[in-house]
Amino acid sequence: MTSTVLVTGATGFVGRAVLSSLAARGHRLRAAVRSSSALDAQVETFQIDALDADTQWQQGLQGVDVIIHSAARVHVMNDTEADPLSAFRRVNVEGTLNLARQAVAAGVRRFIFISSIKVNGEGTDTGRPYHADDVPAPADPYGVSKMEAEQGLRALAAQTGLEVVIIRPVLVYGPGVKANFLAMMRWLQKGVPLPFGAIDNRRSLVALDNLVDLVLTCMVHPAAANQTFLVSDGEDLSTTDLLRRMARALGAPARLLPVPAILLKLGATLLGKRALSQRLCGSLQVDIEKTRTLLGWVPPLGVDRALAQAARHYQENMNK
Repeated sequence: MTSTVLVTGATGFVGRAVLSSLAARGHRLRAAVRSSSALDAQVETFQIDALDADTQWQQGLQGVDVIIHSAARVHVMNDTEADPLSAFRRVNVEGTLNLARQAVAAGVRRFIFISSIKVNGEGTDTGRPYHADDVPAPADPYGVSKMEAEQGLRALAAQTGLEVVIIRPVLVYGPGVKANFLAMMRWLQKGVPLPFGAIDNRRSLVALDNLVDLVLTCMVHPAAANQTFLVSDGEDLSTTDLLRRMARALGAPARLLPVPAILLKLGATLLGKRALSQRLCGSLQVDIEKTRTLLGWVPPLGVDRALAQAARHYQENMNK
């Protein structure tokens, strides 16, 4: 059955992929955008000036069955805001709940909120993964804002009957990925020696195609209503293993030096890069058994195929 779907964050890494998959399945599409953009001609656009408590959504919500809300003020490593929590709340909490309230008034059936694993916390002990129904423990303003948005959406669902689905992704990678994952591919492609050959951590990742597949499953699955799901590829990797397998996907050498993790952490702390060292040396695992069991969902793409897709896209576009 086709639906009319409004996607926010439609020009972002996840939003574009969601739109593409929805179009392939024949859904009627509407995208909320901040400015004119080169989206597919079959996507109707609805322009907003901001995502906050004052945004007017009525025109964009007419006839909409499902909202996939991926727009957000995203986590940044070196935030320059004087009050980062207020800045995150303005967009991620007030903007989200404003949209959801107007969605209720417009008769929208289901609201899918792309949250973050940062609601659970910043890291796990190896072998002790996060679960979807754990008590939240966000450690930074971004994670706090996502948690508060989740809480507000659940309260609204209880009061109104709006079906809310919350998805908390771990690190998302795939064709067109940016930030640290892109930097990793650049280093490996160039054959740069990296001091990450002896890291025995475990981290959950999710391929873009796997995340999008879960989002589309949550659009229609009756059991998804008013649930929270964690999502990953179902295979956790050490940083060392990830680099080796990414290098293989790139057809490049993995020149990894076996520097002890304790020395890397010390050096990163001295350089003011403690958060980065946590991502490289620490563990962050999620248990997706609830997602599998309740929805009958299995990640359609294995890690090595997903890495190959990311590598191919990078190599095809590296000189553009």
